[in-house]
Amino acid sequence: MLTLPSDLTHRDAAACLVQSLERLAAADSVSTSELQVDASALEHFDSSALAVLLELRRQAQARNQRFQVTGMSARLSELAGLYGVDELLASPA
Repeated sequence: MLTLPSDLTHRDAAACLVQSLERLAAADSVSTSELQVDASALEHFDSSALAVLLELRRQAQARNQRFQVTGMSARLSELAGLYGVDELLASPA
């Protein structure tokens, strides 16, 4: 499971994504059918958090894994709905 940090804004997004992709690459030797991302720590975020989540979703699809976000706050769900990506993040892909 990947865990998002408490702050994930435009300033932090690139570093967060690089760290997450490194963790995924390191975990490639362990075969799992699902990539779970824990968003419960997110407190300060902007649309960049959605961009990170969507890229992680693409990575999961490329690995033939289901994708699931846990701990989505109401604010993050609202933002996802505003951008029209709530369905992509709400259910396993």
